[in-house]
Amino acid sequence: MRTSVDLLVVEASEVVTVAGGEPGPLCGAAMDDAGVIPQGAVAIAEGRVVAVGPQPEIEARFDASERVSAQGGTVIPGLVDPHTHPVFAATREGEFDARSRGADYQAITAAGGGIFSSVRRLREASPEQLAERLRAHLDRFLACGTTSIEAKSGYGLTPETEWLALELLRDVGAEHPVDIDATCLAAHQVPPEFAADRDAYVRVVCEEILPEVARRGLARSADVFCDQGAYTIDEARRVLEAARELGLARRVHADELAPVGAAELAAACGAQTADHLVCISDAGIDALAAAGTTAVLLPGTCFSLRLSEVAPARRMIEAGVPVALATDFNPGTCHIPSMIEIIALACGLLGMTVAEALVAATRNAACTLGLPGTRGVLEPGALADLLVLDIPNHLFLGYQSGWNPVREVLKAGKRVASREAAAPTLL
Repeated sequence: MRTSVDLLVVEASEVVTVAGGEPGPLCGAAMDDAGVIPQGAVAIAEGRVVAVGPQPEIEARFDASERVSAQGGTVIPGLVDPHTHPVFAATREGEFDARSRGADYQAITAAGGGIFSSVRRLREASPEQLAERLRAHLDRFLACGTTSIEAKSGYGLTPETEWLALELLRDVGAEHPVDIDATCLAAHQVPPEFAADRDAYVRVVCEEILPEVARRGLARSADVFCDQGAYTIDEARRVLEAARELGLARRVHADELAPVGAAELAAACGAQTADHLVCISDAGIDALAAAGTTAVLLPGTCFSLRLSEVAPARRMIEAGVPVALATDFNPGTCHIPSMIEIIALACGLLGMTVAEALVAATRNAACTLGLPGTRGVLEPGALADLLVLDIPNHLFLGYQSGWNPVREVLKAGKRVASREAAAPTLL
């Protein structure tokens, strides 16, 4: 007697489970095992994975009224993006061109561009305009196979606009298949009107913005940009300590532009993640490993900023730091919505293996979010968030870039995005 389930995903060349071992992120050598089942299949019921295994075994145990054929493609967990900035009013493609002509990030910001440009445009926009753009960004994430994201405010830098950004993430996200874990990034930059009194704005963040965010449950986390030209170590510590006292999780934009000790601060403050880390010190790596703080690496930003240095992913993995990947999707320094592309960049720029990059973009990324349910893996009891890709095996995620192989997106066992196969899946 076979057990009836809602759905079987069959005829895959591989099912990549990213499962096994103790719960939590994979670290060190364990990141190089993506849990591949050749000719695998997945049984799904009530929005969750019931079983994963070789197709003959799954078909012997289960039957279903609906079947999804992978047509020889690869099945992986839904991708998880743990660092995005999707609430903004206008793009900044001119800055990309300016960098190509020799301008650097700090010079663009000092001239009133960069984050300050996005702040001006967001303050001028209506809530309806911002909501429309946010929906479009979520649609792109979904089409590229991302099923869960962390999303930040940070382009308003006033109490009202920061709260508005988080309200939009809540309201638009409630109507969209992509799940959102919201973060308050009111400490993204010191706004121009506080340039002569930075301390006053830090007090606004700590004593006005974050308390209201916590009171209304608008975000689970607070973030701070601690780096050269942004917040100092002392300023960032005040923000992080205020967040901790309010019961908010902590995240840190850390050591992207200079080795200022932000990774060490993130570890000392019990931050869930330290992100960017292009210029992290050896002491910073050791601190993250000891604290169990996840390093969220953003190779798309290194690419867009044309940086000569990238985050030392191999040293972090060898040190036992949990490593995740993210797009850093934003209007200025990385307008890449695709985690598929980020996996390829992680292999090409950061020297990660395909398995490591896939683990970092699914299981490890999911462990940094506070969303309910097990996600980023395909194992019994996990949410049935999965993708069917038009590639014959997972190694193509590093080997082939420049197109979107996502053919089917299932969210809690329901098809939420699909297209015809672009071409036969051939090895």
